[in-house]
Amino acid sequence: MTWEETFTSWSNGPGKTEQDRCDNAVAMVTDAIRNDDDLKNFNIEVFPQGSYKARTNIRQGSDVDICVMLKSTFFADYPEGLADEQVGNSSSPYLYSTFKNTVERALVKKFGRDQVKRGSKAFDVHANSYRVDADVVPTFEYRSYTGKKDMYGVHNYHSGVKLITDKGEHIVNWPEQAYDNGVSRNNDTLRKYKRCIRVLKHLRNHMQDKNVPNTKDMASFLIECLVWNTPVEAFNKQSYYDMMRHILAHTCNCTRADEECKEWGEVNELKYLFRPNQPWTRLQANQFLNAAWNYIGYK
Repeated sequence: MTWEETFTSWSNGPGKTEQDRCDNAVAMVTDAIRNDDDLKNFNIEVFPQGSYKARTNIRQGSDVDICVMLKSTFFADYPEGLADEQVGNSSSPYLYSTFKNTVERALVKKFGRDQVKRGSKAFDVHANSYRVDADVVPTFEYRSYTGKKDMYGVHNYHSGVKLITDKGEHIVNWPEQAYDNGVSRNNDTLRKYKRCIRVLKHLRNHMQDKNVPNTKDMASFLIECLVWNTPVEAFNKQSYYDMMRHILAHTCNCTRADEECKEWGEVNELKYLFRPNQPWTRLQANQFLNAAWNYIGYK
């Protein structure tokens, strides 16, 4: 097969059987939370996020990332001069660690202790013939206040999610904004944006199978963000081979030095892509992109 034929095949999403197994995992985790006696009266949203939600997941590699977000208790971040009292918030004695432990008990009750593994950030609900692996992430809502008010005098804020790892690390994510931006970009590129993300994820997996250096630990979300930071005109090319050439050339060139990509954001555009608190580095991304360029044989 030519690279164009391979890329065309890789651009497709999971088949119906695998997609059904993803849907089943989401439904069962939702049921575990909704029907738990200790959680059912809380204001909780259970929703898929990440590549499954964005429909950038790939065949034979699907799992689902499910957020269990408590809204009745939340983390708040204020600009200088603003505090709980000004916006009408008050502190709560309910701890994030208590919530995470309660979610764990609900999952174990639903799936069994041997099917649920606790990680520092999330719970892994193991796959079976009916469902794929599910990473269940307990979070509190996170409100980042802007310092501005709407026409009714209510303080504006960006709504995200926040978790505290078992190691004490605080992590903030913006799943709703990432999803909305991805949909918009996909529409602007006649659906080629998400297809190219799938191609690059498949290429990473293929290169890992071939033991190509600098392909290990290349996060799927980092791949999505690299494609996000590619100019829209890259997706105007007539072939996937040419689109991937443009994507790899642009992202590889711009990640050679900090200065060229220091303002790049994640897909949500509320969080910088390359900062010390990220689980990846600019150098790691550049080495992968350079390896991909050479592996395909672009000149």
